[in-house]
Amino acid sequence: MIIEPAQRTRQTSEYYFSVKLAEVRKLLAEGHDVINLGIGNPDMMPSKSTLTTLGEAVQKPQAHGYQPYVGTPAFRQAIAGFYAHTYGVKLDPTTEILPLIGSKEGITHISLTFLDPGDEVLVPELGYPAYRAVSQMVGAVVKEYTLRENHGWQPDWAAMSALVTPRTKIMWLNYPHMPTGAPATPQLFEQAVAFAQEHKILLCHDNPYSLILNKKPPISLLSIEGAKEVAIELNSMSKSHNMAGWRLGWLAAAKPYVDSVLKIKSNVDSGMFQGVQEAAVAALQNSDDWHQQRNAVYEGRLEAAEALLTALGCTWDTAQEGMFLWGKLPETTESAEKLVNSLLIEKHIFIAPGFIFGPKGNRYIRLSLCTPKERIWEAAERVRQ
Repeated sequence: MIIEPAQRTRQTSEYYFSVKLAEVRKLLAEGHDVINLGIGNPDMMPSKSTLTTLGEAVQKPQAHGYQPYVGTPAFRQAIAGFYAHTYGVKLDPTTEILPLIGSKEGITHISLTFLDPGDEVLVPELGYPAYRAVSQMVGAVVKEYTLRENHGWQPDWAAMSALVTPRTKIMWLNYPHMPTGAPATPQLFEQAVAFAQEHKILLCHDNPYSLILNKKPPISLLSIEGAKEVAIELNSMSKSHNMAGWRLGWLAAAKPYVDSVLKIKSNVDSGMFQGVQEAAVAALQNSDDWHQQRNAVYEGRLEAAEALLTALGCTWDTAQEGMFLWGKLPETTESAEKLVNSLLIEKHIFIAPGFIFGPKGNRYIRLSLCTPKERIWEAAERVRQ
């Protein structure tokens, strides 16, 4: 006898990369040399001070017990200092910051906190699949809003206004944008805050890419006047500090929003290991030079990735930011799915098809820059051959 799972398991499927990486592992086990350009998994190390601090922290007897649900005071203070230095945003470390086990966890906590079954969520037609999946799992209605390709992948605000009803509760926003790499701008954030205020909806901004290949000083949605009235910002150390597996993130918002999310979070998980939080404090104090050196490595990889896109006949926008490169397929390529499958089987190169981020991505592919440039150049050579 098999007990049937809940209905929500029928509303979503296993994460695409979970399935596809199993194929990659099978090819590796068979002895094939697979070049993985599919996922944004930073391959560079955290800073030396981060690792040293972790090593010292694990030797402390008091470090191994339960930790506060709201994180340690030192971690929250470090986040506040990071926001002040990086974005010029002042946050109260005691009331406006909630550490998370990665910002992906925050998508679920926010959705459980603010959405009742039947509430509506505005999700970009191209974006991180978790926005849609989690909304559906909690019983909300997903409404996709248009991103205008010829206007820097910016939202179509007029068209989005027509989607809003009295049941619209949350809007998900993500700039620098994944997967297109469209940069954040003050003008975009001002429009978003004004939209949320006008329609009385919660604006949730996911901000993990602002320090990677940024062409201008990074900005936070919370730097916009009035943002704290209507917005929550998620941030993460996964991409910006090479700490993806550490599971370190946070949400920043006005006290009422933090308090509401904490009601859910405190019933779902516990505080992070103290040593990890102490190491995070060190990482958040990395110098600007450390970030510039990391970006110099990504610049070299970007050149190689552009060569790979050229070999595939793709075009791309050079204004992109973040750790990916979004390329448009030539008309001669039948589909992203067939190209991805053929590259994996015939050339042993794994890249991400654009459709996994939304149907509008059917004619696009995404390359990750989380592989040494020599390997990306090798992928380009394999394609040319």
